[in-house]
Amino acid sequence: MLKVGDKLPSGSLSEFVEIEGNGCSLGPNSFDLEKTTAGKKIAIFALPGAFTPTCSAQHVPGYVAKAAELKAAGVDEIWCVSVNDPFVMGAWGRDQKTADKVRMMADGSADFAKATGLVLDLTARGMGVRSQRYSMLVVDGVVKTLNIEAPGKFEVSGADTMLAQAQKELA
Repeated sequence: MLKVGDKLPSGSLSEFVEIEGNGCSLGPNSFDLEKTTAGKKIAIFALPGAFTPTCSAQHVPGYVAKAAELKAAGVDEIWCVSVNDPFVMGAWGRDQKTADKVRMMADGSADFAKATGLVLDLTARGMGVRSQRYSMLVVDGVVKTLNIEAPGKFEVSGADTMLAQAQKELA
């Protein structure tokens, strides 16, 4: 399982890009993790699924609300990662008004979740293999903080925790 001090696993995540530019075409684009995190400070939070109750009512809105404060603390980008396809993540981002605040990164086949060891098996509930709920601060591809939630909980991975950690780690 991924831990503080580890580099993120190799691989990619996808994002539905709304506006063509900066070398990205309109629609789903794949981003290499090593290249995309190089030289950046990124707050990453992951959750079991798009449009699910806690994720939509608390987790994403918290990061949208705290985006300016996180960036003022030194965070370059904020990523929401979920085991959904980039089309669903794009639609969820529009619904949650994440534009220019939180990048909605799709882990469609759960490859990233599996590589980190942070999987949640919700097969019995008809949702298949998903990501655990967690947050982490990543600097130049290396995990600086990692906050993993207990199953069914939302206590340590929210934006307030990440903001406090960013202010301490990036000061």
